[in-house]
Amino acid sequence: MNQKIEIIYEDQDLAVCRKPPGIPVQTAKLAQLDMVSLLRNYFMEKGEENLQVFVVHRLDQPVEGIMVFARNQRMAAELSRQSRERNMDKTYLALTEGRFAESSGVLEDYLWHDRKTNSSRVVKQGTPGAKQARLTYEVEDVFDIRDYVVNSQHSRQAQESSDSNQPGSAVSLVRVHLVTGRHHQIRVQMAHAGHPLVGDRKYNPGSHGDAPIGLCAVNITFVHPVTGKAVEFAVEPQGQAFQSINFGL
Repeated sequence: MNQKIEIIYEDQDLAVCRKPPGIPVQTAKLAQLDMVSLLRNYFMEKGEENLQVFVVHRLDQPVEGIMVFARNQRMAAELSRQSRERNMDKTYLALTEGRFAESSGVLEDYLWHDRKTNSSRVVKQGTPGAKQARLTYEVEDVFDIRDYVVNSQHSRQAQESSDSNQPGSAVSLVRVHLVTGRHHQIRVQMAHAGHPLVGDRKYNPGSHGDAPIGLCAVNITFVHPVTGKAVEFAVEPQGQAFQSINFGL
């Protein structure tokens, strides 16, 4: 696999880059590239001596978007603390099914992580092992499902679904801000609210077509541990799921 990494910002302490959909952040599989190995390869090709890469936060393998990695242990500890204490703000764009009753709102649930199946679900408050999950959302645009076209197969599926089974069905483009950072949080909470993500095989098995999941981490803000200044980085979605709708980001 000849995968090049897109670097957005770098210095001797950290690197900010775009994670493509389908690439894991870190994996033990020897034959599979991950973001850590891609970054190490990038630094090695530049002739740098420091090839250390530390993970401070994660994105699900099918999800694309912006990530920050530390290049030394001190930086890793500080950035991990910011992420853990919710001082690292993350915003996502999601493609969800259906129309929202309100143009903005808050989702607050309790999630339980099933490690055997690597999935999470909404449970009652007080359930052993459950953690509070909170996010806010704003609907940016709404599209008819027939506009969700990646190729001719998707076009036929969307057309048939919209015309015969779900008249007036829609896809909503939603901006999501995570207040907490739980396992599969956006995917689980949106599905529980009746708006599962387009392309989410785990929590939306009936999704239209076979494009990757419609979720992208588009913005991240944190305090640079060395300069002490707040920094912000942003990207636009590039994955196939977002290219399928002409929403002109």
